[in-house]
Amino acid sequence: MKKKVIQIAARQSLPITCSYLFVSMAYGIVMEEAGFAWFWSLFTSLTVYTGTFQFVLVTFLSSGASIVTVALTALFMNSRQVFYGLSFIEDFRNMGKKYPYMIHTMTDETYAVNCALTEKKELFESEEERRNVMLYVALFSRISWMFGAVLGGVLGQVLPMELEGIDFCMTALFVVIFIDQWKAAKHHVPALLGLGTGILSLLIFGAGNFILPALILVSGLLLLLEKKIQKEETECE
Repeated sequence: MKKKVIQIAARQSLPITCSYLFVSMAYGIVMEEAGFAWFWSLFTSLTVYTGTFQFVLVTFLSSGASIVTVALTALFMNSRQVFYGLSFIEDFRNMGKKYPYMIHTMTDETYAVNCALTEKKELFESEEERRNVMLYVALFSRISWMFGAVLGGVLGQVLPMELEGIDFCMTALFVVIFIDQWKAAKHHVPALLGLGTGILSLLIFGAGNFILPALILVSGLLLLLEKKIQKEETECE
């Protein structure tokens, strides 16, 4: 069974690991250019593990920003993780000692894959097997990020690297995950709500501030429409 779990997790996490590898290499290079050796990239990835903020953290470390500034920025930039965690509280609780690790390794990408796994029940013989796949997806994703960060730091010392355009890997990843979830879902109301509220929030709040308002808005709408969505799911079955 463990072999099957690892195979499924490797297949499901492949889009994440490929994109993480290249983006984290860029992060390692940026850290090296700021004067931090590869082991600082590894240490940061072990303790922080949030791609966007890790790039911002390079600037903070270089400028000597205060702990309060760093902490508040991290809180606001990653507050969306609170909403992600609510979806999997019961799953994580049932994973026992792995609970803290699953919380620490929850990212935008692993959250999306976990949601897709919830829809693909035919892949698993039990809920425990699905949770084990979630664990290995988180593990493989994190390993790819740390490996890329170290590799980027090392390469940054010996090779001139061009970073322009490399961040498009993350955009491509989200598109792939969205399409995968669209195909797996029985109906598309949540996806359309998320897309609509995201565009609306982007227009109102701007590119730098739209994520949290979009999450709050779509969460409220989904709570209001929960019974209707569940009814439609039952009818589809």
